[in-house]
Amino acid sequence: MDKSNFTPPGITTTAANQAQKAMGDRPTTTTNTPHMREGETQLTLQWYGNRENLDVRVIEAPVPAIAEPTDVICKVTATTVCGSDLHLYNKEIMQLQRGDILGHEWMGVVDEVGSEIKNVKKGDRVVASFQIACGTCKFCQEGLSSMCDKTNSSSVQEKLYGKPFAGLFGYSHFAGGFAGGQAEYVRCPFGDVNLLKIPDSVPDEKALYLSDIVPTSYHAVQCADVEKGKSVAIWGAGPIGLLAAKWCMLAGARRVIVIDKVKERLALARDTIGTDIINFEEENDVVAAIYKLEPEGVHCGIDAAAFRYTKGILHTVQRAVGLETDSSEIVNEALRAVRKFGSICLVADYAALTNQFLIGALMEKGITLRGAGQAPVQKYWKDLLKKIESGEFDPTIILSHRFHIDEFRELYEAFDKKEDGIMKTFVQTRFSGPQAPGTPALSSFKAGDVKPSAVV
Repeated sequence: MDKSNFTPPGITTTAANQAQKAMGDRPTTTTNTPHMREGETQLTLQWYGNRENLDVRVIEAPVPAIAEPTDVICKVTATTVCGSDLHLYNKEIMQLQRGDILGHEWMGVVDEVGSEIKNVKKGDRVVASFQIACGTCKFCQEGLSSMCDKTNSSSVQEKLYGKPFAGLFGYSHFAGGFAGGQAEYVRCPFGDVNLLKIPDSVPDEKALYLSDIVPTSYHAVQCADVEKGKSVAIWGAGPIGLLAAKWCMLAGARRVIVIDKVKERLALARDTIGTDIINFEEENDVVAAIYKLEPEGVHCGIDAAAFRYTKGILHTVQRAVGLETDSSEIVNEALRAVRKFGSICLVADYAALTNQFLIGALMEKGITLRGAGQAPVQKYWKDLLKKIESGEFDPTIILSHRFHIDEFRELYEAFDKKEDGIMKTFVQTRFSGPQAPGTPALSSFKAGDVKPSAVV
């Protein structure tokens, strides 16, 4: 077949995997297949979904070993489940394979280093960026680590997007096929680039979120051009949306409006962060509600909800029957609600194709619509660590629960259904230290003691 003109025949996982096999892997500078330590095992969270079932399982698996001289092996002391993991859980991301170890947010203690590692040593506390950057390609040299050209083997993504983003931990073979951090051990390629040492003054409960949601939420605010005196609307009161709201307030935004339907999350936005709120189940016309607060429209919009949340029947049906992968409802609301010559940032995940996109409003209102991309974590995380260490920014404002790794399957189910007030979790392993003061105590689905905001 003529691979240069090959177009993936569909966007299902099966079709994408078949297309990848036909085209072959992109060349990378590291392997996504680790070596294994003989005789050692660990607990891992693996994907086993199919057409009928949402299926993740905690499974005993081999412990990874050094495969490249730039590798680091870490014992995981903290991990979590992210809203974007639900895209995998609901089979909305291509190129998943049965047995994939999930999880892109993790931190731990260095257990073994490759022969070329210089920046970290055994025993160091470290947090990993969710992306895997080589550190030497043109994009890495420009500080755009999430766009690394050398770590993602997905030829399907390259064909679909033109060029792929960096490999990601635990986010399917569409993102390079690397084993993730919802496990007790992780192999980190290019450890000198993708691991940040954490001082003893910062507990795991705060350091963990430098892996993704702290820099991602900060990146969203930068991409939306939020500045002192501007007004902002944020669609989605999940962890990214709420932390972005906090960053907006710290940036001096005159007004921040958070839109969602989960009352507990909206209450946190209003009462803890200090934003205005709109419950879209109570307000039929979100755009009209925004204009009541800001008659000219808001200066900036941030979409922290994305494609899987549909409100109207049209996009619900189109997604269900495969006529589109992504709903444009939220983007269209933002285009209508943002003031003329305003800015919109898409920080939530969009995957492929959408219908009924309001392109006329984009052009005629002079709006800047920007995809944030996967946040270049390494660009921000040293400065953000300082803000956490000083107390200027506390990511635990959205930390609701603590669980043990062996309850990951139950956690995915509850998180997907937005049950028990679960918003952001801390998942511990056998290597985790004691709970930090002021953070949630250990909860257990099996013991039946899961309660909203179980903070001590």
